[in-house]
Amino acid sequence: MTKKLLFLFDTDPVPSVFDTVVGYDGGADHIIGYGGVDTKNVGALVDGCIYTRGPKEKQFTAIFVGGGSMVAGEAVFKAVKKRFFSNFRVSVMLDSNGSNTTAAAGVALLAKAGDLKGKKAVVLAGTGPVGMRAAAMLNIEGADVTITSRDLARAEASAKAIQERFGFTPKAVEAKDNAARAEACKGAQVIFGAGAIGVELLAEADWKDNPTVELIADCNAQPPLGIAGVEATDKAKERHGKIVIGALGLGGLKLKLHRECVGKLFESADKVFDCENIYALAKELA
Repeated sequence: MTKKLLFLFDTDPVPSVFDTVVGYDGGADHIIGYGGVDTKNVGALVDGCIYTRGPKEKQFTAIFVGGGSMVAGEAVFKAVKKRFFSNFRVSVMLDSNGSNTTAAAGVALLAKAGDLKGKKAVVLAGTGPVGMRAAAMLNIEGADVTITSRDLARAEASAKAIQERFGFTPKAVEAKDNAARAEACKGAQVIFGAGAIGVELLAEADWKDNPTVELIADCNAQPPLGIAGVEATDKAKERHGKIVIGALGLGGLKLKLHRECVGKLFESADKVFDCENIYALAKELA
């Protein structure tokens, strides 16, 4: 029986243990990880994937692009796809920093809890990989999206990058502290916290007493949580009249989604998993 081989192309120096474990749980028989992958050295790695098996066996080789930087991951992902031609290709997935699967899980659960169309959605710390992907997925649902950053230039640069990749421009807002972020959330119905581990983005009073807020998701599982007053285990739990989702509450769907995507990579040799279709699958699984 032909073995299912998953090649992990990681833009960080050391291949991700997390992505390796989930890859096995997703159905790969063997995972071969390469660290320090970039656009200059990925070509030879791709060639090894596409020239070694016959047409009927190519579906059992797949590529997963990971690492901590979505910018670097997108560049490698693009280079991988550019190397393909005719039937010389294998399935490939992009999930740098877990951003596609994490954002997809969070937004899918928000969409399940309430209609997002026409709602004002604020992505706190929206310039990181998860925040930028969440902004794109919220836009898919028809939300009016704002991203915040402590630095306006960074927010505007991220908004430009989102425009170039997804064709829409979220509003970019500078919010240096909790008070500024609370101000940015005024009039919002949806809040998505996408900040770094251990950084509080919003005090509990700033959303508890906000009359327009309906739905909240927070991706930070380590205390202090990104949005105070939300428990990491919350999954569509009502708090202060709002529906809230914590990092562990969305984490189950994130892992299920990640495994499901890996499994589907081996169904044919032409699967391409990025933001849009990963999100579509998340909605099915949610």
